[in-house]
Parts: sequence; structure tokens; C-alpha cells
Amino acid sequence: MRARLAGPVGQVTGRALGPYQSAVVRIGFAATWLLFLLREFPHRRELYGPDGPWSFELAQRLVAGNDAFTVLLWSDSTLWFELVYAVAVLSSALLLVGWRTRAMSAVFMVGVLSIQNRSVFMGDGGDNVVHLVALYLVLTRCAQVWSLDARRAARSGADPDRDRAGPVLWVLLGGVLSGAAAAGRLGLGWLAVLGLLWAVQGLWWAVDRVDRGGGRGGARSEARALFDVFGNIVHNAGLLVIMAEVCLIYATAGWYKIQGSRWQDGTALYYPLHLDYFSPWPELSGLLGASGTVVLLLSYGTVAVQVAFPFTLFNRRVKNVLLVAMMLEHAGIAVLMGLPFFSMAMIAADAVFLPTAFLLWLGARASGAWARLPALRFPGRGATAPHPDPAPADPVAPAAPADVARLPAPAGTPAGSADPEPGADAAPAAAG
Repeated sequence: MRARLAGPVGQVTGRALGPYQSAVVRIGFAATWLLFLLREFPHRRELYGPDGPWSFELAQRLVAGNDAFTVLLWSDSTLWFELVYAVAVLSSALLLVGWRTRAMSAVFMVGVLSIQNRSVFMGDGGDNVVHLVALYLVLTRCAQVWSLDARRAARSGADPDRDRAGPVLWVLLGGVLSGAAAAGRLGLGWLAVLGLLWAVQGLWWAVDRVDRGGGRGGARSEARALFDVFGNIVHNAGLLVIMAEVCLIYATAGWYKIQGSRWQDGTALYYPLHLDYFSPWPELSGLLGASGTVVLLLSYGTVAVQVAFPFTLFNRRVKNVLLVAMMLEHAGIAVLMGLPFFSMAMIAADAVFLPTAFLLWLGARASGAWARLPALRFPGRGATAPHPDPAPADPVAPAAPADVARLPAPAGTPAGSADPEPGADAAPAAAG
């Protein structure tokens, strides 16, 4: 029994699974929220600010009943609203590029909760997904690859004194948290959560600095190993929760559709295609809605894919086919119904199931395109070689799935570090 458990336990505790998948989720949700905030920037005060029909007093009464968290109710000042909105935009952009990701994921979560809970009737299904994943991203180590943090770690090496912005940011956030606590703006629960995140980040930095400094004795290395194990467990649990959330979304949506008479007779999609409010391209919607066969196939196909997806997670090929179908479905919703941010949020959530081999291929193509940009802007200079993605910082088990193990590892990755697709062969607990 001990020998059989050693492998799975080592997978879960010895490494942060799915570094590429978690990076794509981070990039996708940060981009979705950033673009949404920028699109609504001209109307921000009417939607979530002091000029909206959902007044400050009404919001206070609602929050007093459901205990929702929002810093926008700390003051009804327009200046305070503008400051919170600007911080939400900035944190989304910094999380997108992976700058100080541990801190930015917490600030991103506060921004999402604050704006959405200020006017709860302004959201839709996509906002709910962003709301949930913003909480889960705080638990993940989503900057192991494709981030400024990973690039900085690769360049700085073992010199801990090169880090200047990290301690300054930590002190600044600690001052804000202390001020809010002293003013009585934070409840006990949120004060404990945010205080724990702040304290853990400081401890992690201190242990990492001492460990890189090469101090004497083995206690320091053991402390870093303990922090790594704890971080890996929390990351893997957060990734598993995101996977379970996606499965619940599709399962509940599919089974509720089965109970509807319009979905049973295959005419459900006819009606939204003929709603003016959800028809940014009336000609295209009318063309699809005019064919009864197309409407029937799309209606039945939507239900079948949503119901079947959670049951296909242990069959990689079938799962990948349904994953492509669902992403195409959301792309169609974005175009036909004018719901781009809902579709972006769902596609970003679906990305947690993307195969590692595909993500490595996508990253190589993106690196090549980025390297060719100087040649396009300055024809005389020529293209430079793409900077290799740094390898995940965590130790990696030597075993990998057959299809991934045959792939060449990305440049700069030590032998045996090809990451398995999360949920396929990575660990039984994160099946998917």
C-alpha cells in the first residue's frame, strides 16, 4: 500500500502540476476582465459608480444581507471609485503579463469582487465565472511559465539582492491592509484571509532569500522544501477546483437544457437568433435561423456536448474533440449573440483541459512570431532568436505520459521535466 501511494503522493506534493495550463487560465481571465473594464470605461460611473441607478444606499442594504465583499462601499466618494477602478485595471494588466503574480492575483481578486458586488444586477454568466476563478487563481502558482516573474527568476539566478520591487510592494500592501483594519472597514473573515495571504507572501520571500543566499545548516533548505510542498499542494488543489467548476457548469447547463421542451424538440436556438438585442449581425443570424436542420443540429449538439464532456475526461482523444467543439460553440456565441466577454471567460476556463503538447506548440509559435516583429518594424536589423521559456521552478517527476514524453522539451528545460496534461496522467486526483 505504501509503495502504491508513493507515486501519486509524490506527484501531488513534489510539483505544481499543469504549469502551462494554469498560465493560460491566468492570461485568459486577466485579459477578459481587463478588456471588459476598458470597454466599460466611458460608462463606469453609471454601471458601478455613484451615478448608477443602483445607489450607494441600496448596495449597502444588499451587502448587509448577503455579506458580499466590496471595497467600493467603504466610501461614496467619486475619487475613491476612480481609484479602485484604476487599481482594478492596473492589476489585471500586471496579472496578464505575470508581474509579481502572487500579490497581483490577490489584488485582482479584490478588484473583481469589489466591482461586481457593487452592482450585482449588471453581471451575466461570464461575470460569474470570472468571479469564481478570481478566487481560485490566488491558490495557484500560475506564473511558472509565460510570465515576467519566470523570466526574472531565470535571469537573476541565485542573487536575491536584485529584488527591489517585491519588498516595496509587500510593505505598501501591508500598509493598505493595516489602514483598512484600523478603520474597521474589513470584517474578521476577510481580514484573516487577506492578512494570511500577505503574511505567507512575506514568509515565502524571506525563506527564498535565505535559501538563495546559501546560508549554513540544513534547516534553511528544509524550510524552503516545506514551503514548496505546501505551495504545490495548494496549487494542485486550486487547479482541481477549477476543473471541477468547469465540469459543473457544463453538466448543470446540459441537464437543465434536457428538461426544456424547446431543447427537446430542437428549436431552442431559433429564438435567440431572432432577438434584436442579441443579434449584432442580423443577416448572419437570420441565415442560420432560416434552416430548420441547422437549428436542430446545433440545439441537439449543444446539449450532447455539454452533458457528455464531464464523462470524457478519462479518454484524452474524445475529450480533446469535445473541447474543440465547446470552444467553437463559445466563439459562435460571441459572434452571433454579441457576448464576447462571456465567451472569452468560458474559453479561458476550458483552457485548463488543453493538452500540454498543444500549449508547447502554441508557445513556440508565439515566440517565433514575437521574434519576427523587430524584423517587420526595422527590416535592416533582422530577427533575433526567441527567448526560451524558463522551466517551471518546481522539481519534476521523471515519469511523463508517452505522448508528451516523446516531444522535445522547451529550451532551457531540464531533462525529464515535460509536464503531463493535467488530469490525464498527472494524478488521479486531478483527472481531466
